[in-house]
Amino acid sequence: MQPIIKLIRPHQYIKNGFVLVGPLFAEQWDLLTLGQALLAFVAFCLMASAVYVLNDIMDIEADHAHPVKRSRPLPSGAISMPLAYGLLAGLFIASVAISLTVSFWVLGCVAVYFAINILYSWRLKHVVILDVFLISSGFMLRILAGTLGLGIEPSAWLLLCGLMLTLFLGFAKRRAELLLLADQDVSQQGMTRRVLDDYSPRVLEQFIAVTAACTILAYGLYTVSPQTIALHGSEHLIYTLPFVIYGIFRYLYLLHGQGRGNDTARDLMQDRHLLITVVLWLGVTLWVLL
Repeated sequence: MQPIIKLIRPHQYIKNGFVLVGPLFAEQWDLLTLGQALLAFVAFCLMASAVYVLNDIMDIEADHAHPVKRSRPLPSGAISMPLAYGLLAGLFIASVAISLTVSFWVLGCVAVYFAINILYSWRLKHVVILDVFLISSGFMLRILAGTLGLGIEPSAWLLLCGLMLTLFLGFAKRRAELLLLADQDVSQQGMTRRVLDDYSPRVLEQFIAVTAACTILAYGLYTVSPQTIALHGSEHLIYTLPFVIYGIFRYLYLLHGQGRGNDTARDLMQDRHLLITVVLWLGVTLWVLL
């Protein structure tokens, strides 16, 4: 079971929490909506695992030559190719079936997510800037599944904040990969993403600075907008802004000071400061909305 768990990467499921943002900020917490949101969350978890399996199948030849990735379940031989294809099919069918029990919107979001990842793995992950926008689009589809998929009108502010945050994390990941590449032996540098040849540390730092600033600004404006105040009947959502600012600054510190940033989900679970910040943000948000 351990190689299968390593292959489907369940620690990454935390990213699918974007599905739950819509009901949270729309204050639709009835049992029906929450149940459907949970099913949409599970559908995205299954489809995300299917995508990870697909990526490893497509990259198996390159992973064989990589000093680190060759220890993954497929290139190491811990999992056979027939089993990998079986897992891919089972995860895909289960995700589609669960999506259908919620709505056609959720099914559409899950299907588009899978299609985008096929294009990404096939060719588009080598296109500079577009590669990060495609990663971000996966998170936007999660937000849409948790809003339109549940009959909730998506907030323009919510979509903007999600876009800026996921672009920030995507460009930070590319910067982390460049930092890792700088520490590698020259003989290993040909085994990394080809798209890194088109990025430079200077350009990525500008992208990161712009998207980080836009994330803070968009979220801050959301908390004080008349529509938000009218919806929640409170002006106190602004008190959650310091947690957002601290979280972004902490992530930048981890990126440059601790060599993190390659795996956002793992960074969140392993860094106590980030984890406490997210918990406090969620707690204060629920206190304000309740």
